[in-house]
Amino acid sequence: MTATKRIFSGVQPTGNLHLGNYLGAIRNWAHLQDDYECIYCVVDLHAITQPQDPATLRASTREVTASLIASGIDPQGSIIFNQSQVTAHAELAWIFNCVAKIGWLNRMTQFKDKAGKNRENASAGLYIYPVLMAADILAYKATHVPVGEDQKQHLELTRDIAGSFNDAYGVEFFPLTEPLIFGEATRVMNLRDGTKKMSKSDESDYTRINLTDDADLIAQKIRKARTDPLPLPGSARELVERPEANNLVGIYAALADISRDAVCAEYDGAQFSGFKNALADLAIAKLSPITGEMRRLLDDPAHIDGILRDGAGRARAMAAPILREVQDIVGFLNP
Repeated sequence: MTATKRIFSGVQPTGNLHLGNYLGAIRNWAHLQDDYECIYCVVDLHAITQPQDPATLRASTREVTASLIASGIDPQGSIIFNQSQVTAHAELAWIFNCVAKIGWLNRMTQFKDKAGKNRENASAGLYIYPVLMAADILAYKATHVPVGEDQKQHLELTRDIAGSFNDAYGVEFFPLTEPLIFGEATRVMNLRDGTKKMSKSDESDYTRINLTDDADLIAQKIRKARTDPLPLPGSARELVERPEANNLVGIYAALADISRDAVCAEYDGAQFSGFKNALADLAIAKLSPITGEMRRLLDDPAHIDGILRDGAGRARAMAAPILREVQDIVGFLNP
């Protein structure tokens, strides 16, 4: 496999990975292994841009790693590691800090969303987070990154930084990384409000299905999910003005690997009480094996640590010559 087909993607170790993370990202990552050289990173450097309890951070790093493996990512065929163990990320980020423009960072909407009204007290790390993200990707000269709609802006910044570096030093060194955007059901919405994205940060646990939920809890959450009084329609276009109904149909379609229209055709005219039972059965069938494997892996933390250690060694070996060449291009003396 050549570097012209190299994937990089990362996930924060904040625990409580949920159905949206699985359907929108992790399941797709597993499929990409067939066609790309894949590097998957638990981004603990990004995590500390906001306060973290150290013991919780370590536990969450292991839990996220277990979820990746349980979802089908092969730690032998792909590289899985935690970001802090490969110093090339932070070293390259500093060089990129000297390439990126303040105006570019001022346009980053995620900083505005996360800092909110407390902008003046937000960490500098949160502000330059997208520059570290660019370093994550370009430390391996990744050619493709799977992204959701809310991450496209950060990838555009990565492309800007790569192009600016190349122009500044008169080289064609970094690739302009391309996005991989997946189709239906990449955005799984809140079970109680179909206009909001499913999130691990939501106060109510009943807004999401966690990958750690057991079968009874999955069924209970789906039964309590908000819908509307109308029956299921015969086509997906009739769901446009029905966000909660559209969300549940989308989840069913994604879990069953069929289109929303196919779901509507099968359940045309059905009441949501019956549809929810079918959705619960499907979700349990798909997620319970993942949950069981996660629990098995988490019972042996030393094994997880060994996978991360091995992955970090392989990632360092890949990033080191790229970083060394960057240092030479910039003019750093490496006697």
